[in-house]
Amino acid sequence: MRLPRPRGALTEALFAELLQPPHELPAALTRGDAAAPERFGGALHHEDLQLALYACYELHYSGFDGVRAAWEWEPSLLALRRRLETALDAALREAVHPMPEAAAAQVPRTLADMAGGTGDGPSLPAFLQRRATMGQFREFVAHRSVYHLKEADPHTWAIPRTRGRVKAALVEIQADEYGGGRAECMHAELFRVTMRGLGLDDSYGAHVERAPAITLAVNNAMSLFGLHRARLGALLGHLAAFEMTSSLPNRAYSMGLRRLGAGSAARRFYDEHVQADAVHEQIAAHDMCGGFAAQHPEQAGEVLFGAAVCLALDRLFADHVLAHWERGETSLRAGAAAVPA
Repeated sequence: MRLPRPRGALTEALFAELLQPPHELPAALTRGDAAAPERFGGALHHEDLQLALYACYELHYSGFDGVRAAWEWEPSLLALRRRLETALDAALREAVHPMPEAAAAQVPRTLADMAGGTGDGPSLPAFLQRRATMGQFREFVAHRSVYHLKEADPHTWAIPRTRGRVKAALVEIQADEYGGGRAECMHAELFRVTMRGLGLDDSYGAHVERAPAITLAVNNAMSLFGLHRARLGALLGHLAAFEMTSSLPNRAYSMGLRRLGAGSAARRFYDEHVQADAVHEQIAAHDMCGGFAAQHPEQAGEVLFGAAVCLALDRLFADHVLAHWERGETSLRAGAAAVPA
């Protein structure tokens, strides 16, 4: 994966540094105004912030061509990342305010209520099922490829941090995501089949260049929770909400592709999630999050916060995509290789 083109002064300066051997970043980046959290108003839609943070996080996954692996733990880069995370975290808390409250024993029920309350407003799954053109569906898949080509990886950070019933539930969910040991059944690989079936480049990170800030924010929130052990409750809550709101939308996506003439191979990714996530929903709410809240009752609020973030970002992403499509515009960023119409 190549470094994307910069989207502002911050990423221009940061990427120039990352292409050099690892070294201490200039103070202008780590302590100056360039990355001051208060600069990033509207952080969830701030292109420069979200791309910079995505790049920092990607060093903990597959990295970038020409960027040495040793940058991953360079203290000055971690200091910069922490400043950017402060802006992201503040924006996430604003996006989910006010938060539902629940005692530890009520976490599974509260999660179910939160997941069941996502039907208000325009529905992106319904649009894709009934109205989307093939070009629009390809755009949607390009957006989602930023996550689905490393599907499950951000949440897998939780495995060594959990114990007992919670770990067993989490591993059961993640094992399905990774195909139960069969490479061709890994959900990331199934998504590649979908991409190829729609005529899209299926290489890792191929569509980051055109992914807008809100798409990157969806991914950055997962990495924020996954890479910080202190955010374990939020990470588990995020995964639970993700699983609990997946089955019906994926059915709609599959039906939309069928309407557009896509074959069964291209639809298999979505069909697989209709079945798998219906099972995961109960495991995630009760065994994983319910079990975690029972072990750590003081973390019940963090579990609900993570779930609320997942649902809020999904709504903001849908709003972005649908608003552009209703205006007859692309929902992706202009200036890079176009997604086929």
